[in-house]
Formats: sequence, C-alpha cells, structure tokens
Amino acid sequence: MIKLVRGNLKGQQRMAIGALIVLDVHALGVVTNMIKARVDNINDFEWSQQLRYYWEPLIEGRDGEPYKGEDTKNDIFAKQTNTRFRYGYEYLGNGPRLVITPLTDQCYMTLTGALHLNFGGNPAGPAGTGKTETTKDLGKALAVYCVVFNCSDGLDYRIMGRFFTGLASGGAWSCFDEFNRIDIEVLSVIAQQILTIQAAVRARLKEFDFEGKIIPLNCRFGVFITMNPGYAGRTELPDNLKALFRPMAMMIPDYRLIAEIILYSEGFETARALSKKMVKLYSLSSEQLSKQDHYDFGMRAVKSVLVMAGKLRRADAETPEDILLIRAMRDSNVPKFLADDLPLFSGIITDLFPGILVPMIDYGKLEIEIKNQLRLNKLQDHKKDYITKIIQLLQTMTVRHGNMVVGTTGTGKTTLSNTLAAALTALYQ
Repeated sequence: MIKLVRGNLKGQQRMAIGALIVLDVHALGVVTNMIKARVDNINDFEWSQQLRYYWEPLIEGRDGEPYKGEDTKNDIFAKQTNTRFRYGYEYLGNGPRLVITPLTDQCYMTLTGALHLNFGGNPAGPAGTGKTETTKDLGKALAVYCVVFNCSDGLDYRIMGRFFTGLASGGAWSCFDEFNRIDIEVLSVIAQQILTIQAAVRARLKEFDFEGKIIPLNCRFGVFITMNPGYAGRTELPDNLKALFRPMAMMIPDYRLIAEIILYSEGFETARALSKKMVKLYSLSSEQLSKQDHYDFGMRAVKSVLVMAGKLRRADAETPEDILLIRAMRDSNVPKFLADDLPLFSGIITDLFPGILVPMIDYGKLEIEIKNQLRLNKLQDHKKDYITKIIQLLQTMTVRHGNMVVGTTGTGKTTLSNTLAAALTALYQ
C-alpha cells in the first residue's frame, strides 16, 4: 500500500489509500498489543475497548423504526465497552482519517460513554491536542454528520436555540469549539436548553416542546464542547452546565506515533525510524532555541512538515527518504528562525542525521531575476542574505496558505514580497 500511494494516483485515490493505511496501521497495533497481553476472550477489556462493527438484529422499541427493505430485522451497529450505536449511513465524503493514539482511544471511550448515558462530551486541553478532530473523527466512524461551530462572545441564547432545534430534529452532532468564550449569562440559558433536549432523548419522545414550539426529535442528537482552559477572556462553566457533559482531559498527544503513521500514509517505508528522529528534533528545538512569539513546534507545525515531505517523496522517488525529510524540515523551519538560532538548528540536524549532506536547491534563473529586479529598483543586489530571504519566502508560500513577514521597521519586509512578485512575473511572462 505504501508503494501504491507513491504511484501516479488521482487526488481522491491517494486520499482513500492514505485513510486506509492510517486505519490498517492502527489495526496492526491493536492486534499486536492483544497478542502481547494474551487476550483470548471477547469479554477482555483490551478487546471490548475498541470501536467494533457488528451486523445485528434490531431491538424492538429501542433501535427506532426498522428500514422497509428486504432485510428489515438487521442493521450495522458500532460497539465500544458497554455502548451500542446504530450506524448513521451519512456520506461524509472521501476525507482523511485521524491517527488513532492511546489518547484518542481514551477520548473515544469517554465520548461514547457520554452518548450512551445521553450526556454531552467535553474534551478540554491546550491548542493542538486533537479535541475537535477526535470529535469529528468519531462522527465519521459512526457515519453521523458533525457540525463544528466556533463560539464567540457575540452569541446569544436565541441563536443557540435555533442551532439546537436543527440538531435535535435532524439527529446531527455539533462540536462547539472554545465554548467558554460565550458570556456566563448566556451559558446558563444554554444549560436549560440542552437539559430539555437530553430529557426528551432519554424519554425516547417522537416530538417535544422546545422554547414554545413542538419540534420532531431524532434521538441520535449529540452535543460536544471543547475548551482551552486558562486563557484570557474565557469564563468558567456554570455548575448546571458542567453536569450535562462528561469531561475528558486532552493533554500531550503521541507525536511520534502520529508522525510515523502520517509518514507511512505519505509513502515513506522507513517511517518508524524517521518519526523518532523528527520528534526528537522538534523537542530539542523547543528546548534549545530562543523563545520567540512566532516559533511553533506544536502538532500543526509537525503536520505541515509531514505533508510537505510527502509531496517531495512523490516528486522524487530516487532520493533517500531521510534526505527528503531533512529538506522538508529545513525548508519549512529555517525561514522563521533568527540568525542566532540557525547554527543551533543545523547542529541538531547534524547530530540526529550524522554524515548526511543535504544539497541546497539551485534557484539559478530565479536568483538572477531577483538580482535584476533589485537593480531596477536601485537596491543593492550583492546582499546574499537578503536574496536568500526572498527565496525562503517562496519556499514558505509553497507549504502555507497564508504567510506573515515578521521584522522590525526598515528591514525590507515590503520590498521582500514586492521583489519576489516582480521576479516571478518577469520569469513567467
């Protein structure tokens, strides 16, 4: 499959195979762990804690109306621990799947346990730990539509009431991101709204009274909130709202495992060894380099480097995999480092990948045109560092949707982007 994903595939095909690799690597890990633990009984927790799928008979009065088809007595059910959910059959598109780590496994168990008891779920933790993505991926696993909504202090109870009306009647899930940004007065009313719906779901009503209107009820309704505790401008949840959600602390994800599985899905065969070195490089960089506001060694930064490495892997099948990964890490990180941190970063790479020389890419025609544009604007064209910075801006633009040029006044930030734009325009005319 790894060789296949490196081939000449269409975007949708590569996405599907990448998702299959992610799931297969997880399945391989689960089976390996169960063999080590000598699991030989279907009631063992190592087996029952996994999300599993069964084709089972419908239970009268509990699983809703059976389908009016050839086989009206059976349907797909997903099970985890003591919970059981009817499959949603919602087509959510051909998208990537989340890398499943021990942390996401625990979060799945908390969220499925909460839904089983007709509560909401509340993953809480710092940014970049996978709170929202885990909720979305559980929705994918159960084929339920999950709406992600970013909360702000401008929300009032009427907007939220309309939101809940749609979720309850449609049987969708919603993940309210940074829920504790909402004003404390509004949160108290929201608690009452959610309590009304949860009570109706527990009673298995067909329709119920919600804020003066009789609306239909789909018992698949689920509401999840994510919170970043300890940030400025965030409120503590009132107790009557806390009682409606099962909390789950999301702290530091397993960077190595995530890096390994993404590298596999991007076509790297030596992913296990490379993921260890890559995570070590990021941890050493965050410890040894100077602390700057624009430095980021979190999960999102790691993910963008891995995707960039995958593009390089597909474009160049001959170059060794470690060189391609170093190039991806260097090209996406070096442009943002201060001059004092560059030798430290180079030293870390040399220590982790001893004896490997990574050739610099030759931007011959572009470099000549950049010098030409600087001369036309009556600027110095022999400043090697400045020309390097212009090329680094181009490298950054190939991996990021938006870019920010940071520096003190008079260091040539505007000239940097204008010169690159003029050089590229001149080359492609």
